[in-house]
Amino acid sequence: MVAIALDDIVKAPKALLHDHLDGGLRPATIVDLAGAVGHQLPHTDPDELGRWFVAAADSGSLERYLETFAHTVAVMQTAPALHRVAAECALDLAADGVVYAEVRFAPEQHLSRGLTLDQVVEAVLAGFADGAAQAAEAGRQIRIGTLLTAMRHAARSQEIAELAVRYRDAGVVGFDIAGAEAGFPPTRHLDAFEYLQRENFHFTIHAGEAFGLPSIWQAIQWCGADRLGHGVRIVDDVTPGSSPVLGRLAAYVRDKRIPLELCPSSNVQTGAATSIAEHPIGLLRDLRFRVTVNTDNRLMSGTSMSREMALLVEAFGYGWAELQWFTINAMKSAFIPFDERLAIINEVIKPAYAKLI
Repeated sequence: MVAIALDDIVKAPKALLHDHLDGGLRPATIVDLAGAVGHQLPHTDPDELGRWFVAAADSGSLERYLETFAHTVAVMQTAPALHRVAAECALDLAADGVVYAEVRFAPEQHLSRGLTLDQVVEAVLAGFADGAAQAAEAGRQIRIGTLLTAMRHAARSQEIAELAVRYRDAGVVGFDIAGAEAGFPPTRHLDAFEYLQRENFHFTIHAGEAFGLPSIWQAIQWCGADRLGHGVRIVDDVTPGSSPVLGRLAAYVRDKRIPLELCPSSNVQTGAATSIAEHPIGLLRDLRFRVTVNTDNRLMSGTSMSREMALLVEAFGYGWAELQWFTINAMKSAFIPFDERLAIINEVIKPAYAKLI
């Protein structure tokens, strides 16, 4: 089988469920916005700054990885800046062949210059809408849903959950909690999750990345998560071998078709996996878990959806059939209504891949 080229992957439609707005800025935009607000950066040359982000994030520690966000969040404190970053995000994803994306951000981290939570959300939603419209004018269709994230070490999850529900008909499709896992279990935010369930609203939880099976178990069995943000450590409940044996939790996750938002490059950077070739995605895909491929933070990982798929093609010998499988898995797991998901699968993804397989 001839290896698939990166340029060809770019042209194929892709779906993305786990992408952080503050982890995907263009380096040139960071330099521009930092100059306007007087924020000091490690480098003012965009190329050097881009390399710095990747190197600083490539430490094997989730905590060190998260420190790089101090610079991106610092330049995202005004409505025009948020609008610009969101519009550029939509354009960059569309240029990479992403036809559906769920991009998440934490409104509580963008209040230092006087914006309200509502103003933050409205600026980002407007930016996504404008970016998607510009992409459409250039012949690239993209549908973006927004996830509002609460920081797991803070105490605003109920407030952010209510904010997400308030904007559910304006582009917000789900809720999330993020941040350091160790010491901050998802059960600290149980009130927010119970509220979301009462409101029939979708949510995912960062779990099973830096912390193991207890984090996943709590996210699902205590909090009721629809999806697992990363969830890569579910492999700890699988005994490898010629006939792998699934533990009770792993079997439950697979049986219930709970989606795993796997982010290969990011997982390697934070130490959740040792390399792309050794990433559990290979085993989890073979075992037919609901595996999806994601970018997490495109800036910090120096990556894109096409690059993530190309890395998997190289590491595991995947062809177009596997890439379509990952893509349809993501669309099946999206937080938009069923008929919209089905339309993208049947009218966009399947016809395109039928020409490739």
